[in-house]
Amino acid sequence: DKIPKVTKDDNILGSLNADLILVEYADFECSFCKSFHPTMKQVLEKYGDKVAWVYRHFPLTDIHAKAQKSAEASECVAELGGNDAFWKFTDLMFDRMPDVEISQLSAIAGEVGVDANTVKNCIDSNKYADKVSQQLKAGSAGGINGTPGTVIITKDNKRELIGGALPFDQVKLQLDNLLK
Repeated sequence: DKIPKVTKDDNILGSLNADLILVEYADFECSFCKSFHPTMKQVLEKYGDKVAWVYRHFPLTDIHAKAQKSAEASECVAELGGNDAFWKFTDLMFDRMPDVEISQLSAIAGEVGVDANTVKNCIDSNKYADKVSQQLKAGSAGGINGTPGTVIITKDNKRELIGGALPFDQVKLQLDNLLK
C-alpha cells in the first residue's frame, strides 16, 4: 500500500480507469527491464482498455552509471513532447541499451520529435534529478527491491507483485486471475 497513487502526472499508457494498473519500476540500463519491455507491450496489445501501464524510475546507480541521467532525460522528453514522446523515447532506450552513452541522450530525444538542444539543457540542469530520486525512494518504500519491479493494482486497490522479468504467459496468468 506504500506505492504512491497513480495520477495523471505519471507516465502512463492507457486509462487511469483501467481494471488493472501495472506500475513498473524500471531502469533503462537494466537488461532484465529490456527483456521485460516487450512483455509489457504484449500485455497492452492483449488486454487493451482493461489495463494501463505506468512507468516509474528505479535507477540502480551502483551498477548502472547511465541509469540516472537516462531517467532524467526521459522526463525532459515528457515535459517537452508529452506522453507519446516519453513512450517513444522509452522504446528507443530499451532497443539500444546498453550501447547508449549519456552524450547521445539528447540526440535520441530529437528522434522522437523534441528539440535536442533543449533536452540537453534540461539534462544538464538536473531539473528532474529529484523526481527520479523520489520515484526510487517511493518504490523502495513500497517493497520494490530490484528491476523490473511491477505492481498490479486492481480497482479495489488489491496489489500483487509481478516477480521480475517474467514471460508473457506467466504475466497473463496473474492478470487473468485478477480480472475474474
